[in-house]
Amino acid sequence: MSQSPPLVPNGGQHPPPSASAPQPPPSVAQQVVDSLTQDILHADPATFAEGGIPLSENDYAHSSADTSAAGDAKFPRISRPVPMMRVEYDVVVVGSGYGGAVAASRMARAGKSVCVLELGKERWPGEYPVGLPEAAPELHVSGNKGKNGEPVVDATAGDPTGLYHLVLGEGQNAFVANGLGGTSLLNANIFLPADKRTLQLPAWPNEISASPASLDKYYTRAASVLQPVPYPNDFPQLKKLSVLEKQAELMGQKEQFYRPPQTTSFTNGLNSSGIEMRASTLSGQDCTGVNDGSKGSVLMNYLPDAWNWGAELFCECEVRYVKRDPSNNAWLVLFAWHGDKRSKFENFYKELMWVKARDFVFLGAGTLGTTEILLRSRNHGLKTSPEVGRGMSGNGDILSFGYNTDFEVNSIGREDPENHPPVGPTITGVIDMRDTMPDVLDGYVLEEGAAPEALAKLLQGMLELMPGKVYPENYGLTEKLRHLFSRAEARLLGPYSPGGSVNRTQIYLIMSHDSNEATLTLENGKPYLRFLGVGRSEHVKELNEMLARATSKIGGTLVNSPFYALLGEEEITVHPIGGANMSSDGTGRNGATNHFGEVFTGTGEDVHPGLVVVDGSVIPCALGVNPFATITALAERSVEGVAAKRRIRIDYANSNSRLNLFGSPMRSFPLTRDMARAQHAISSAAGKSGIRFTEVMEGYLYIGDDIEDFQVAADAAEGSSTSARFLLSVDSYSTQNLIERSNHAALATGTFACGALSRDPFMVLRGEVQFFSLDTDVADGKNLAYKLDLLSSGGELLHFNGYKIIDSKIAFSASKTWKATTTLYVTLTRPDKTVVARGVLIIPWRNFVSELASFGQTGSTISGRIGATVDFLGYFAGQTAGYFFSPLRALQYPTLTTNGYYQKQPPTEVVTLTAQDGIQTFMHVYTPDFTSSPRQNNQNGVNGKLPPILMIPGAAVDHQIFALPTIPKNAVDYFLARGYTIYIPTHRVGRTPLAKSTQTTFSARLDIKAALEHIRRETPSQVYVIAHCAGSVALGCGLLDGTIPASWLKGLTASQVFISPRFARTNMLKANLPLPLPKVYSKVVGEYFDCSTSPTDSLPQRLMNQALRFYPVGSTAEICNSAVCHRAELVFGRLWCHSGLNEATHANLGNFLGGTNMRCLTHLMRMGSSGYVMDNEFTSLITGVGLKRLEGLKVQFVQGGKNAVYEPENTLTSYELLREEFGSAGYERVVFEDRGHLDCWMGKSAYRDVYPTVANHIDEVMSGGVTGEVTGKG
Repeated sequence: MSQSPPLVPNGGQHPPPSASAPQPPPSVAQQVVDSLTQDILHADPATFAEGGIPLSENDYAHSSADTSAAGDAKFPRISRPVPMMRVEYDVVVVGSGYGGAVAASRMARAGKSVCVLELGKERWPGEYPVGLPEAAPELHVSGNKGKNGEPVVDATAGDPTGLYHLVLGEGQNAFVANGLGGTSLLNANIFLPADKRTLQLPAWPNEISASPASLDKYYTRAASVLQPVPYPNDFPQLKKLSVLEKQAELMGQKEQFYRPPQTTSFTNGLNSSGIEMRASTLSGQDCTGVNDGSKGSVLMNYLPDAWNWGAELFCECEVRYVKRDPSNNAWLVLFAWHGDKRSKFENFYKELMWVKARDFVFLGAGTLGTTEILLRSRNHGLKTSPEVGRGMSGNGDILSFGYNTDFEVNSIGREDPENHPPVGPTITGVIDMRDTMPDVLDGYVLEEGAAPEALAKLLQGMLELMPGKVYPENYGLTEKLRHLFSRAEARLLGPYSPGGSVNRTQIYLIMSHDSNEATLTLENGKPYLRFLGVGRSEHVKELNEMLARATSKIGGTLVNSPFYALLGEEEITVHPIGGANMSSDGTGRNGATNHFGEVFTGTGEDVHPGLVVVDGSVIPCALGVNPFATITALAERSVEGVAAKRRIRIDYANSNSRLNLFGSPMRSFPLTRDMARAQHAISSAAGKSGIRFTEVMEGYLYIGDDIEDFQVAADAAEGSSTSARFLLSVDSYSTQNLIERSNHAALATGTFACGALSRDPFMVLRGEVQFFSLDTDVADGKNLAYKLDLLSSGGELLHFNGYKIIDSKIAFSASKTWKATTTLYVTLTRPDKTVVARGVLIIPWRNFVSELASFGQTGSTISGRIGATVDFLGYFAGQTAGYFFSPLRALQYPTLTTNGYYQKQPPTEVVTLTAQDGIQTFMHVYTPDFTSSPRQNNQNGVNGKLPPILMIPGAAVDHQIFALPTIPKNAVDYFLARGYTIYIPTHRVGRTPLAKSTQTTFSARLDIKAALEHIRRETPSQVYVIAHCAGSVALGCGLLDGTIPASWLKGLTASQVFISPRFARTNMLKANLPLPLPKVYSKVVGEYFDCSTSPTDSLPQRLMNQALRFYPVGSTAEICNSAVCHRAELVFGRLWCHSGLNEATHANLGNFLGGTNMRCLTHLMRMGSSGYVMDNEFTSLITGVGLKRLEGLKVQFVQGGKNAVYEPENTLTSYELLREEFGSAGYERVVFEDRGHLDCWMGKSAYRDVYPTVANHIDEVMSGGVTGEVTGKG
């Protein structure tokens, strides 16, 4: 073996080996050790007697600079939740093994914003599996079965984010690790550089092969971070190490034996990156994860360094492919996020998330991962060399066992060995034969190993069932009996029994040179690994013969790897390399990457700018030794090289102080506002438990803003195949917070796809899903609201506003409940609020099943997770059941609050009116304020003069129905903005104490006359009147009996009724009961019925309130829990379509509705059941003389098509009566099909249709215009 480069270890001075220790003469092999600076700190060997005690929360808190920082966290977490990902970074690193970790650390030290995407999860020492029950669920199997031309069969099984990844291939299989830290989490830590002869092989680029020593600088740099040291001579003697040393001596290879440098800590103290390391407890658990904090994986050095310098790390992110973004100015890295069980959905790998890299994408996903990404990228249009996926190697790996030897070997790991002899790190000794062979390709290393505790009870059975055993040369009767008794002892006393066959088993790992002929291809979209020549058959035969001799020397039986039989008589490698090989000639004809790992664009010298491979896939041939030192050195070289090309300076000089992994990094990039909100949501859930699930919804969105109806838009979009779909993960990190906070929001992360808007999916980061948030836009309902920001790969930002409506429509209907909870009404808008698309998405049944399967919990304790689930399901079921059993909900009573009120212009004055019978009422006067609200352009008046407007409310209401404070724009707002002066009297049967007397609607005509007289005294102009319900009836009475001259009026809008009142069906039934309701009420309760109420009312009132729960008029959509609404419906009929009111209006009905006396109610019921207006003696006012008084008055009838107080045809009767009497000119009737009674004025959207319709009539009246019957939009 050639001269090895000097390495930089950790620790202090280590004494030279004792004279009694076996000392080979100085050799090149020994130089690997001697080249290390001899400054290894050591501790009392008694420290290690108890073995691998897992680190605990207290251990981590103790090692932090701030011991209080740990909070409720048991282990550090340097990775971030995916919802905290930015959409764009300077650098994206794929994978977090040796190469990826180097790239992340160095680019972060260069001041770049860095994103690391890792497929596996973040686990720290103390979290790794120990026994088989813990380890088995962490096994993920992928690849394909099939060989020798047999059909390829997909063999995928297990969780793709599992720690242990077995890749099935043809000819050989591979075993790698997934997790933050990659395979460094599970490897045997041996840091041995490649020998110079190997680096001079023709497969290597000339930049390396011509000067192998040029890599020494990078080996040294890697060692300065990883700090490899040999197993100390003054540590406890390890039986397996002693046996290997004896074997070397017996085979004449003593000079080739030494203790190799390894990245295991044998002291307590800070490492190169500022992480507190613990001295090894010699547990031998490397292959399943060392829990004692001694393993120098990149999780303990490069990655914390990257984190401290500002890199942002994300786990469970499986990168699928890369491509240039639409602008060709950045890389688009597309990945599948495995969080929240998203893979439960069938199109999981088709609906990918993405992140942009402005400068670099470093591929460090491991040999198999990176090669697969490049192959998949090529399928998606990336130009590459045809050599991608070729020239791969298993690094000549051979795994074998020297079973049941004459010596105790103690090679089975123990998590907690107590007072048993220590096992030691997995590998502590090596017989290095690389320098002894004339042909470099015949060189190899032989290392002893250890099996983890998880396999302890399985090992004997697997070894004894293996075929092809090679027994010792002297296998006589004595030996056979000894073997027999040892096997029996192991069966009876277990694998750790000192004399048992398992405890006497030596484990071998050979690394040599194979033929580098393996390939990786995509078959049916999945990777297929073929090893066409695992090893040169003669060379492999020689190695097996060597192992048989070595085993025979110690009286053991050579057994091939037990996995050999389990895996179809195929070998397994833990060191796959190649697939994106460095080119030997600098072109894509002989490799996939150049000497810096830059990816070729084809067969020439051109490379993709910023696309760099930094893992074992660039190594062009087997190394014949553990490869991670070379992988790390090459990564250091590549990152330095590509950075230098762009004049990027990397800070190698400044070292970290002690890192507090529970605290904040030294450097971080500013959070955007939405990131800060998301971070607060996550951090505020510390110590609490939450729920998470994934949801897929699909449907159709119509592109454009000309269709307002959601279903119509969706139908139109379906006709043009404009489909849309989202895959959204919803995370409530604290169920308690979700339930208690007013918006009931959880974080939403995922993708939204609509091909008509973007060829790539839109990213959804830090969106909100609000569970049963109060729907302020409806009278009585809640929403499952989706508020998402969508970002396209081209940089376009859209806002997604979707809602599922949960209201009384679902009452007592399972099918309607299903529809309500699975139907999302969607609007997409731009930042300027313009509508881009509208439509409907639904949850198909197949996706609902997957959604249930994706449901999971977060939290540190089982009880907490169970509690979070129960709380959430209880909350969800309770909210839904409230509307399913809507009439049984708790009643809503009036409050004194003004929640939901808007700031409105106050009245200019409130004047007192005195009617001719001496009754005093009051009137609100509003005059336009042009200083704060410029007058809108209109065509009203003659010579620019506008008529005053008199607005007359109905019974039991006042000026507020026109000046409603709970809607953005009420009638007063609307007409003031147009320049009108407005007068609104509250007559004697309105919301006033006078209503408690025996006044009637007929009497109220006197108050209207007094109001008109007041206006006439202020202005000579005729007055335009808007009269609603009982106000319109009172006006009609006054006009018909001559109390009010029609000449005072410029025109009239009669709302809902005029002179031909006729009740709707339910009110008609009540009016025609044999025993009149007013009489019953007056006898039982009193002469005044108040729409307002309270829980402390008298018993009859409270009983009435409960009975009225079941008194909706109309569909279930009209069910509500407002006691005021119920009472108003009883006395007057349903006053609105609930869909027309918003929540604030409905919740404050007690502030807007009064009551009525029984005489007034009787009078209204007589008129409504008879169909004509009457005086107080119930005499009809519809006479020839009376009608003649209406001649010349221009009347507009405004009618709600769903009026449940008066049948809509009542205004048609008045309309036809006047037209028949006076001709068609001067009359029009407008029906708003989707409106009821009062919502024509109190409706949240009345300003869009009703108010403009009335304003247009004023314009026409002032200009002398037309008429007819019209249907409004409603």
